[in-house]
Amino acid sequence: MSDMTQPNGWNEYSKLVLKELETLATGIAGLKHEMQDLKQEMTELRLREDKIRELRDWKEKVDDVVSPTRLKDIVKDVEEMKIFRTKAVTIFAVVQFIVMLTIALMRYL
Repeated sequence: MSDMTQPNGWNEYSKLVLKELETLATGIAGLKHEMQDLKQEMTELRLREDKIRELRDWKEKVDDVVSPTRLKDIVKDVEEMKIFRTKAVTIFAVVQFIVMLTIALMRYL
C-alpha cells in the first residue's frame, strides 16, 4: 500500500501536525515581536523615570536654596521694581522736559 492509502491516516495526521507546527511558529514569531515592543516600551519608561528622578532632585535642590513661598515673594518684588522703574523713568522724562521748557522760555523772555 502507498502512503496515501494507508488505513491508519498517518499522512493526514502528519499534515495536521505540520500545520499545527507552522501555526505555533507563527505564534512564537508574533510573541517575539511583541516582546521586542515591550522591551522598547520598558526602555522608554526607564528613561522617563530617570528624567522624573532628575527633576525631583533639581526641585529638592531649588527648595534647599529658596522656598516656593519665598520665590513667589521674590517674583512679586521684581514685578514691583519693574513698575517703579517705569514710573521713575517717566517722571524723570517729564521733569527733564519741564526743565528744558523752562530754560527755553527764560531765553526768550
